[in-house]
Amino acid sequence: MEPVTKLVEGFMYPNEVELQWSILIVLYPYITGLVAGAFILASLERVFRVEAVKPTYRLALLTALAFLLVAPLPLQLHLGHPERSFEMFLTPHRSSAMAMFGFVYLWYLAAVLVMEIWLDFRKDIVLLSRTAPSAMRWIYKLLTLGSQNISERSLQIDDRVGYIVTVVGIPSAFLLHGYVGFIFGSVKANPWWSTPLMPIVFLFSAISSGISVVLLIYMAATRLRRQALDMRCLDTMGSYLFYLFVIDFTLEMVDLTHRIYEAGESFQSLDFMVHSRLYFSHIVVQIVLGTLVPLALLGSAQLWRMSEARRKSVYALSGLLIMTGIFAMRWNVVIGGQLFSKSFLGYTTYKLEFATREGLLAAILLMILPFIILWALVKLLPPWTTLAHEAAGGRDGGNT
Repeated sequence: MEPVTKLVEGFMYPNEVELQWSILIVLYPYITGLVAGAFILASLERVFRVEAVKPTYRLALLTALAFLLVAPLPLQLHLGHPERSFEMFLTPHRSSAMAMFGFVYLWYLAAVLVMEIWLDFRKDIVLLSRTAPSAMRWIYKLLTLGSQNISERSLQIDDRVGYIVTVVGIPSAFLLHGYVGFIFGSVKANPWWSTPLMPIVFLFSAISSGISVVLLIYMAATRLRRQALDMRCLDTMGSYLFYLFVIDFTLEMVDLTHRIYEAGESFQSLDFMVHSRLYFSHIVVQIVLGTLVPLALLGSAQLWRMSEARRKSVYALSGLLIMTGIFAMRWNVVIGGQLFSKSFLGYTTYKLEFATREGLLAAILLMILPFIILWALVKLLPPWTTLAHEAAGGRDGGNT
């Protein structure tokens, strides 16, 4: 006689029908990935001395800060009582990966990113505190933290300390986003998430998305400023983006090949879900549009000579597609991992509402907010390779 479970199809227990994690939890790893990727791009110039990407160094730091300030907000909106999040600092629990995020976040924000930005912009802040309009002068004076010394010796110390902070920041950036993949990968009860490659895949996809967003912001900001794009910088970023994305795609294919070869009891259920409920987001958006097309575009830019105009178009389109594909990857992991029952017999659907606390409108606003913060940061601390005197309306408007 067949087991009862073999005679039942499409059944889900009541507590599995409604998804617990919404689009806000999709945004959470996506935004933290942009932070990590932007910081890694900045470290290429500071630590690894890749001079070609210097025009985007300061912009990458400010971009990382803007997105980092917004990173915990999706979790706060998701919580029924967001004020309880402070309890992780009052009653630390070392065995909870989610609780430890608070300490990782504060460490990365205060001890790494903010410190590096302050050290790098300190000379500009001091100069602006002396020459900026009176309304802004007080703000810059507060930002100097009482340090007005910008002698050559003092700036050398800033550079040395900043280098150390950046070196410490690289593993911190890995930890900030790698642990997100660790959380999903450690959920053994869910075969869609339970893979040791999850943190590594999350990390390389984060670096790719971070480089993409800085590349797009740099291109847009340079055009708005009516300045010429540094093609050497764009070509170098495009090259790094291509090779990192190849590694990311390879890791995902290794994981997929292992799942197909292993073909566990969950494989048939997951395979059906990919070919039905997740077909568009997984096959069309993530793999085809978000992976294969940008790889082909970036690869063609590496192999064949193209005009500057065509390369600009290739980099811009590739950046947009990569960011879209990686968002789809986060969607497929978070939402897709909740669409099937633990018995592998039934499936549910996710209804994305609009004007609710965890709806599409909230997600759109959360994605717009970092760009508003970045605009304010750029106004306060101009990241362009021009003298601080120019930003304050001074005499010298030449490039450094």
